[in-house]
Amino acid sequence: MEHGLSRGLTNYGDRDFALYLRRSFARSMGYSTASLAKPIVGIADSGSGFNNCHRHFPELIEAVKRGVLAAGGLPMVFPTISLGEVFLSPTSLMFRNLMAMDTEEMIRAQPMDAVVLVGGCDKTVPAQLMGAVSANVPAIQLVAGPMMTGPWRGERLGACTDCRRYWAKYRAGEVSDDDIEEIEGRLATTAGTCAVMGTASTMASLAEALGMILPGTAAIPAVHADRLRAGEASGAAAVALFRMKLTPDRIVTANAVENALRVLLAIGGSTNAIIHLTAIAGRAGVDIDLNRLNVLSDTTPVIVDLKPTGQFYMEDLCAAGGIGAVLRELKPLLHLDCLTVTGETLGERLAGDDGAFIDRAVVRRHDEPIEPVGGLVALFGSLAPRGAILKRSAADKRLFEREGRAVVFTSLEDLAARIDDPALDVTPDDFMVLQNAGPNSPSGMPEAGYLPIPGKLARAGVKDMVRISDARMSGTAYGTVVLHTAPEAALGGPLALVQDGDMVELDVAGRRLHLELSDAELAKRRAAWTPPKLPQERGYAKLYVEHVLQADRGVDFDFLVGHSGHAVPRESH
Repeated sequence: MEHGLSRGLTNYGDRDFALYLRRSFARSMGYSTASLAKPIVGIADSGSGFNNCHRHFPELIEAVKRGVLAAGGLPMVFPTISLGEVFLSPTSLMFRNLMAMDTEEMIRAQPMDAVVLVGGCDKTVPAQLMGAVSANVPAIQLVAGPMMTGPWRGERLGACTDCRRYWAKYRAGEVSDDDIEEIEGRLATTAGTCAVMGTASTMASLAEALGMILPGTAAIPAVHADRLRAGEASGAAAVALFRMKLTPDRIVTANAVENALRVLLAIGGSTNAIIHLTAIAGRAGVDIDLNRLNVLSDTTPVIVDLKPTGQFYMEDLCAAGGIGAVLRELKPLLHLDCLTVTGETLGERLAGDDGAFIDRAVVRRHDEPIEPVGGLVALFGSLAPRGAILKRSAADKRLFEREGRAVVFTSLEDLAARIDDPALDVTPDDFMVLQNAGPNSPSGMPEAGYLPIPGKLARAGVKDMVRISDARMSGTAYGTVVLHTAPEAALGGPLALVQDGDMVELDVAGRRLHLELSDAELAKRRAAWTPPKLPQERGYAKLYVEHVLQADRGVDFDFLVGHSGHAVPRESH
């Protein structure tokens, strides 16, 4: 089988000439003939000046190169798009598929025998895994690792649950201008991803559960020497993957995806992970059924005590035993025959971990959980025919079974204009509803589902309210927030038909989200509904609008889903 520089030769109509020419240009970079004969390991570098999470990548990639060289391979670093979560407009999710396409095509087009995917910030890991599954070259993920926490007036602070907590205090008048400026400089003080179980840490955890990163590496802090050792080991593992011919299609299977769902539920992970895992699985031809998610959630306890659903941080999880400790506690619920990037099965990996230390303050026993059921649940009903997601582990259970009067915001602009208006007709018992913030909206499904408590209610001490939207929320956020409502408002889903004063029923126990309107009234409103006016797009934005799928399909592009690369049918709008 062709390997190294002879893979995927440029077509000039003369194969020998193409190889001769490629070797000539490679020699111009100072490589010896002996080096060029080795297996080539590509290293996908998603570092960027617009990505604070990845600022330690130069040193980390040097460690990967050491591992590749020591194992007898030749490392070749190549750049890809980088997605710095807070530096992108309108939202990073819109560009996840672009990064996935970039990653897939560069893996396929360039002559590499295996690839190390170096990423971390929220959308980079799913984008890289999506691209790697589609390219199906031996691949291993190496995550950035989480930030360390920092002290402030005797308290530990970490991005970004504490960001949101103190911003809410600031809006409520409990924190001064000087204090919030000082806090701003204490929240994110090292390289790495958010210090809590946000989306980045959740996706790192799921990558380990899927078997796509080395065991025990999901939670190592970014600035710890062990992170560099993980980089070196990942480089060596990539060479071994090539020699084993172990490709992602043998690792990312239906059973591995179910293992990842179990871990997602047990760690109280980010709601965004449902979208990302659905997209990764979709590339492997595996469907995630939200009804199946509910079955798994009802039989998977929350056992990790991390913010935003608990009190600890990712550095504590690392010291407590990491995701390996979580997997051992979930062992009776997992498919143990799934392969990992080491060539071992999950069962073999866990057998080797028997007796390892677990800090029970951070990772509870499965029979002594923090919550007896999983962190996420899917809701269905007349307001969400294709489902919506609630992070029940981060919500106020007193709000789980009730009816509320809808207070509707028709767009993000409407929300910003009116949320702090003293004249806003809203009470703590109302349900705030945000429309036109889904995948097909001009905003591109931002993390806006965590609607702020209206200013006058925040100042009165209100901490939580039911909030419903077709948007997402940060994995670092908390509250009784219903997200990903599908079909979305911009496509005329039932969410688009809600008006101020309508009564909405939330029944978490019954998995129900119901708009209390007659069929006749719904039909009348649907006939009068007109789609929001979208800007005339070009380039990638045009491609996105024309091909993006709904939240329950992972917000991937219709032409990228599936093993064979054949397009799935476009959704009827």
